[in-house]
This record gives sequence, C-alpha cells and structure tokens, in this order.
Amino acid sequence: MHTVPSDTEPERRTAPARGTAAGAGRVLARAAAVLVVALLLLVVVHLPWAGDLGMHAATVQRLRHSLLHPGNPLVDADTPSPYYSPWMLLLGTVAKLTGLSVFVVLRLAALAGLGLLVTGVRAYVRTLSAHRAAPALALLSLLLLWGPTLFNWSGFLGLNSLALTVSYPSVFALGLAFHFWAWLTRAARGQAGWGVWLGLGALWALILLCHQFTGVVASLGALATLLAARPARTALLRLGAGLVLALLVLWLWPYYDFFALFSAGADLEAIHRPLYQDLAARFGLVLLGVAALGLRWRRDRRDPLVLFFVLGVLVFAAGGLSGHYSWGRALPAALVPAQLAAALETVSAGRRAVRRGWACVLLAALAVGAWTQAGTLGYVVERDALPGVIAEKYRTPWAGYQWIMRAGVSYGDVVMAGTWPARQIPAYGPYTVAPGYPDVFLKDAGRREAAVTRYFAADASDEVRRGILREYGVKWVVGGRPAPWLRKAAAGPGGKVLYRVVP
Repeated sequence: MHTVPSDTEPERRTAPARGTAAGAGRVLARAAAVLVVALLLLVVVHLPWAGDLGMHAATVQRLRHSLLHPGNPLVDADTPSPYYSPWMLLLGTVAKLTGLSVFVVLRLAALAGLGLLVTGVRAYVRTLSAHRAAPALALLSLLLLWGPTLFNWSGFLGLNSLALTVSYPSVFALGLAFHFWAWLTRAARGQAGWGVWLGLGALWALILLCHQFTGVVASLGALATLLAARPARTALLRLGAGLVLALLVLWLWPYYDFFALFSAGADLEAIHRPLYQDLAARFGLVLLGVAALGLRWRRDRRDPLVLFFVLGVLVFAAGGLSGHYSWGRALPAALVPAQLAAALETVSAGRRAVRRGWACVLLAALAVGAWTQAGTLGYVVERDALPGVIAEKYRTPWAGYQWIMRAGVSYGDVVMAGTWPARQIPAYGPYTVAPGYPDVFLKDAGRREAAVTRYFAADASDEVRRGILREYGVKWVVGGRPAPWLRKAAAGPGGKVLYRVVP
C-alpha cells in the first residue's frame, strides 16, 4: 500500500537539518570568539610596548611611591594629572602593598579590563537580542569589522589596537561603559529604585574619571538609551539624582580638576587630526553595519543603536567641521553601534533566507578584517615562525629603556632625552626634562620642549647645553653630541648612548 506524503512532511525532514545548521553556526561563532579572546590573553603575557604604555606605567610608578602626592608622572614638577584616575589609584595601591613590579600590575590591569570588556559586551547585547549567538557575533564584529588598512588608537576596539592597548585605562573604561549601557537599559525599561539610579550616576562618573574620551562615548550611548526607552516620568527625578551625584563625584575628585579639561582641547587638536584621515580605508567595512542600522531604523524609528550612531556621527562631524579634532575621539560612538548592528542583523532579520545571506556577507567582511589584523599573531608567536605573508603584517613593538636602569639611573633622576625616549623612560622611575606626551596641567611644557630642542640642536654651544642641564637638574643624557662633561655610561639598542653628567 502506497501513501502520499503530506504537505508537512518535507518541513519535518528539513527542520532538524535547519536546527543543526543554526547550532553549528552558534558553535562556530562562539569558537571563533573564544580563540580571539585566547589570543588576547596570550598578548597580555607578552604585553607589547607601543603608544602610551610608558605614560600609564609612569603613573603607577608615581602612585606606588606616593599615593597622596604623586606629582607629575613624567617630569619633576608638582602638578595634577588627569591620568590619576580611580582605576590607576587602585593599581598604584596594589603595586605599593604587594611590591609587584609596575609591568606585572599592568598585566593584572589588562586581565581585568579584558574581562570587563567581554562580559560587558555580552550584558549589553543581551538587552538587544536574546539569540544565543548574538554576544559572540557582536564581539567578533567589534574586533574585526574595521577596514582594509590597519588602524590603532586608544579607545578603539580593533583586534590589533586592543592588543597594544589592553592594559590601558581606556579598555577598562570601555568595559565599564558596556556594563553601564546594559544596566541603564534595564533601569529605563523597568521600575528601578533610587539605589539603582544613584549607582548608575556613580558609574558614569567613574568612567569619565578613568578615561575622559571613553566617558564621552559612554555619555552618548546613555543618551541614546534614554531617548529610545523613554523612561516613565517617575524615573526622571531619580535620573536627576543620579546626575547630581555624578557631578558631585567629578567635582570632589582630589587628583585633578575634571572640569578644567573642557578648556584644554586646544593643546590636543593637532595630535588628533589624523582621526579624520583615510576614513574609508580604516573603517570601510563598518558600512555593512550602517546598512544594518538602516534596516533597524525601518523596523523601529527609536532603535537605540540607530540613535547612538546618529549622535556619534554628529559629534565626530562637528569636530571635523569646527577644527576641534579631539572630538574625533567620539568616533567609537558611531562605530560601536554600527558594528553591533551588523552582528545582530544576522540573527534578527525577518526571513531565514535574508539572515543566511546576511551571515555570508558578515562572514566575508570579518574574514577581510581578520586578514588585515593578522599581524597581531606576531605578539604571541615568534616572527620567524609566521608565514611570510602574515609576518609582513607584523609590527615590531618598541624595545624599551630598561637598559638605562642597569647602567645606574635611579628612581627620580632627571634624564635629558628626545620625544620618543621620553615616552618610555619615565615608565621605569626617572623623569625627563620635557614630557613625551601633551600635558594640559603642566604650564611650562612649551618652555621645557624648547629647552630640549635647543640642547640637541647641531649649533648649540657647550655653554648653552650645560646651562640647560643645570636648570633642570639633569643627571643623565640619552643621545646627542659627546662633551668633556659627559661620560659614556652605557650603549643600548639601535646605537643609543647613555651619558652621565659629570659635575
């Protein structure tokens, strides 16, 4: 006897296959995310030196020697510094109480920051989607969906950038920001009490104190969350109380005047101008996320990611048009929601065929982003062990200046050095004549920089050079011309020479 298959039988036969395919996709996304996090954990062990690592190490150095009056982290001057944040104060306390070296403490900071970031992304994405693959896809998009040209900058979450900045306060602050958005979303949607809103205010202040630029991004995300959620009127008074508490915390923080930073932007514009260059090459893959935001906007005109993106674009564009290039540090407020939207569209598009098509496009874009940043492997694998095409993408970290300490330089000694050495030497305890980084609270920074330029000028007389050394109490000189009153003390990598100043 022959039976005719019913209309539902083909569906029953294909449903397990579809479920298997979806399950395989989730496993693949999670496995890839785990591998990326494992790579970053191995990077923490090596802690490659580049960028601002010396500044943060110097900050911990000063705090471990004096928690109450650390002084300027880079030069021998009694000034406040925006780097003395609650997070760095905690790290300095750990270094002081345990006796651990500064770089061990920074590795601990990297572990904490990375943990906060991963759990924060998961918590925030959970407020946007209940799909089990969403957090892993979101993390991969945040790290890999950038552009065909490598881009590294503190506060930006590209894989290679994160590998170099994982111990920075910006990563810690970004992790807090994701938790902040998740917590705020739940509070705005529900009936949160006074304690929750006051806690949110304190957390917002903490983010702003730890990394001011990330604080701006966190603020834009918070504003988008509130505009999308439209909390009840009864919550507005509690929200106001949280804002007042945040402002009070910012005002009372004793290590620097937070509100004075609003007038310090002019000193930071030149260094941030590159943020407005080569946008397509650096961030071109994010256009996929912009398309996803368009789809989300069609479904919900008050979508929080769309509002977040619009606010970020407005601030970034205003900075470029007005010449306030430091406002470019708000760019993650446009990148993050677009990257998240690209990931979420894979699990939230209406039709299954659309979701599959979107997943294929996202996979291809992530592959391009991963290839661009493949040189990150060089931070955990010897360059010679890498395939040639990947080894070409690897960028050698800075060598460091620990060799001058072995030659007799002591904590608190003043060293005459150019800009690049000055970005590393204070990490080990000495000071330099001029800071290697912009310092908004150091009033004579320009005079110090001019003194260093005069000292190393080819036509500088011995009298001028000795006068500069006496003025700033210099005991050591890195580089420059020999002189009878300089005694060679050591030679370092790349032909660098350390001289001891002879009375």
